[in-house]
Amino acid sequence: MRAVLPLLALCAAFAGAPAIAQSTAPTRLVLADASRVPARATIIDGASWRCEGQTCTASGGADQPAPRACRRVAARLGPVTEFSWKGTALSAEQLAACNA
Repeated sequence: MRAVLPLLALCAAFAGAPAIAQSTAPTRLVLADASRVPARATIIDGASWRCEGQTCTASGGADQPAPRACRRVAARLGPVTEFSWKGTALSAEQLAACNA
Protein backbone atom coordinates (compact mmCIF):
# COMPACT_ATOMS: atom_id res chain seq x y z
CA MET A 1 0.00 0.00 0.00
CA ARG A 2 2.87 2.41 0.80
CA ALA A 3 4.33 1.94 -2.69
CA VAL A 4 1.00 2.87 -4.25
CA LEU A 5 0.62 6.23 -2.48
CA PRO A 6 3.55 7.99 -4.23
CA LEU A 7 2.33 6.64 -7.55
CA LEU A 8 -1.17 7.98 -6.91
CA ALA A 9 0.25 11.38 -5.95
CA LEU A 10 2.26 11.48 -9.17
CA CYS A 11 -0.78 10.56 -11.26
CA ALA A 12 -2.84 13.25 -9.56
CA ALA A 13 -0.18 15.85 -10.31
CA PHE A 14 -0.18 15.00 -14.03
CA ALA A 15 -3.96 14.88 -14.20
CA GLY A 16 -4.15 18.59 -13.43
CA ALA A 17 -1.36 19.56 -15.83
CA PRO A 18 -2.30 20.84 -19.29
CA ALA A 19 -1.72 18.43 -22.13
CA ILE A 20 1.12 19.11 -24.54
CA ALA A 21 -0.62 20.47 -27.62
CA GLN A 22 0.30 19.53 -31.16
CA SER A 23 0.27 22.49 -33.52
CA THR A 24 -2.88 22.33 -35.61
CA ALA A 25 -2.65 25.94 -36.75
CA PRO A 26 -3.02 26.31 -40.49
CA THR A 27 -0.06 26.65 -42.81
CA ARG A 28 -1.27 27.82 -46.19
CA LEU A 29 -0.61 30.17 -49.05
CA VAL A 30 -2.19 31.44 -52.24
CA LEU A 31 0.10 31.66 -55.27
CA ALA A 32 -0.16 34.76 -57.44
CA ASP A 33 0.65 32.89 -60.66
CA ALA A 34 -1.44 29.81 -61.50
CA SER A 35 1.23 28.58 -63.91
CA ARG A 36 3.66 28.12 -60.99
CA VAL A 37 1.42 25.66 -59.08
CA PRO A 38 3.39 22.43 -58.55
CA ALA A 39 1.79 19.28 -59.96
CA ARG A 40 2.74 17.18 -56.93
CA ALA A 41 3.72 17.63 -53.30
CA THR A 42 6.75 19.88 -52.88
CA ILE A 43 8.94 19.79 -49.79
CA ILE A 44 10.50 23.07 -48.67
CA ASP A 45 12.33 23.26 -45.32
CA GLY A 46 10.66 20.06 -44.19
CA ALA A 47 7.12 21.24 -44.98
CA SER A 48 5.19 19.17 -47.52
CA TRP A 49 3.15 21.59 -49.67
CA ARG A 50 0.11 20.27 -51.59
CA CYS A 51 -1.90 22.53 -53.86
CA GLU A 52 -5.46 22.62 -55.14
CA GLY A 53 -5.81 25.42 -57.61
CA GLN A 54 -3.64 28.30 -56.43
CA THR A 55 -4.20 27.51 -52.73
CA CYS A 56 -1.59 25.33 -51.07
CA THR A 57 -1.47 23.86 -47.58
CA ALA A 58 1.46 22.31 -45.77
CA SER A 59 2.12 19.89 -42.98
CA GLY A 60 5.30 19.73 -40.96
CA GLY A 61 8.11 22.15 -41.51
CA ALA A 62 11.09 23.65 -39.74
CA ASP A 63 10.72 25.91 -36.74
CA GLN A 64 11.27 29.35 -38.22
CA PRO A 65 9.61 32.77 -38.33
CA ALA A 66 6.73 33.12 -40.79
CA PRO A 67 8.45 35.84 -42.90
CA ARG A 68 11.49 33.60 -43.46
CA ALA A 69 9.30 30.63 -44.35
CA CYS A 70 7.45 32.82 -46.85
CA ARG A 71 10.68 33.97 -48.52
CA ARG A 72 11.88 30.36 -48.81
CA VAL A 73 8.59 29.23 -50.38
CA ALA A 74 8.29 32.24 -52.70
CA ALA A 75 11.83 31.61 -53.96
CA ARG A 76 10.72 28.14 -55.13
CA LEU A 77 7.05 28.59 -56.06
CA GLY A 78 6.83 32.26 -56.97
CA PRO A 79 5.02 35.27 -55.48
CA VAL A 80 2.21 34.73 -52.98
CA THR A 81 -0.88 36.82 -52.28
CA GLU A 82 -1.56 35.22 -48.87
CA PHE A 83 0.71 33.37 -46.49
CA SER A 84 0.12 31.81 -43.07
CA TRP A 85 2.84 29.78 -41.31
CA LYS A 86 1.71 27.62 -38.39
CA GLY A 87 -1.07 30.06 -37.57
CA THR A 88 0.83 33.32 -38.11
CA ALA A 89 -0.62 35.23 -41.06
CA LEU A 90 1.57 37.79 -42.79
CA SER A 91 0.48 41.41 -43.20
CA ALA A 92 0.44 43.20 -46.56
CA GLU A 93 3.83 44.75 -45.75
CA GLN A 94 5.32 41.37 -44.85
CA LEU A 95 3.93 39.84 -48.05
CA ALA A 96 5.54 42.61 -50.10
CA ALA A 97 8.90 41.90 -48.43
CA CYS A 98 8.39 38.16 -48.97
CA ASN A 99 7.79 38.62 -52.70
CA ALA A 100 10.64 41.13 -53.20
